[in-house]
Amino acid sequence: MTNSSLEKKAISLIKKSGPLTGSEIRTLSGGDDLALWRTCRLSKSLQTHTAGISYLRLDRRVEGFARLSPSVLREFLTYSVVGLVGDENSVKRKVQMVRTHIDEVSRYKFEIAYDVVAGLENQLENEWLLHEKVCFILAGDIVYNMAHDVLRPERSTGRLVKGSDLDLVVIVRDDVPDAWMKKLDDCIYQKKYRALVTPYLNEEIDYIVKKMARVRNQLHFDTFKHMVACKILKEGKLLYGSKDIFFTVKNMLSESGVTEKLGHLEKQARVFRQEAEERLLGENPEKIREDGLYLFYPTEESEEFE
Repeated sequence: MTNSSLEKKAISLIKKSGPLTGSEIRTLSGGDDLALWRTCRLSKSLQTHTAGISYLRLDRRVEGFARLSPSVLREFLTYSVVGLVGDENSVKRKVQMVRTHIDEVSRYKFEIAYDVVAGLENQLENEWLLHEKVCFILAGDIVYNMAHDVLRPERSTGRLVKGSDLDLVVIVRDDVPDAWMKKLDDCIYQKKYRALVTPYLNEEIDYIVKKMARVRNQLHFDTFKHMVACKILKEGKLLYGSKDIFFTVKNMLSESGVTEKLGHLEKQARVFRQEAEERLLGENPEKIREDGLYLFYPTEESEEFE
């Protein structure tokens, strides 16, 4: 389908159904992702508005590692609304519908994460350790109130899961016995497995259990893996457990200069995003498909949880 026919198809669909998300247009038109995004962005008859925010993501494929999440494609498909120029009120209503759904998904996933962690008390001896010497930090899309529920394959099994994963960082004081820490890890893994295979859940939990000594080492911010770990800690919110550990970690990030470094990276990422979109819109599509699709598609920050 040519860009001209894609544009006509999109306009026709919107005239019939009202403003649509990028995903809805793709489903109804069958258009190629890149061509469809370019068509909607370049059309003088269409306007595109995004519900939500963007935030730092680290990617080995990018010079300097800094890019934004959601990716250009995910932002278009899940968080963007396309409508006719001049029909601002309808577009605003649709954007609000999308925003409301994102809020609901984020709240639902937060509750799942909380229930998973709170349920550990029934499996562990000395459960007081969970409150005194362990801190559960939630990170990822959920903490930005940007979680989605679009089905996607889970990384290790290929099993379909409901959108955004639940990123969980568990920090344990250095004096906690290794045997108890291993038991904690095993219990979380059992929860992870059940969340993945239970039909009404189909949720992916990515998690890491580590002692404060490892956090202190990661604060050197001297490798890609350390940078990812610090970025996750910086964005993370307290889910359960020790507030003292949580605020100690936040202070360590600030006092070591890591928080400031991540702020600079986010500014760099926003410049990169603007330049990437200009290239995706202005360059020959075939050239983009040869060596520029990494600018368009999402990446996964999985190394901290491996």
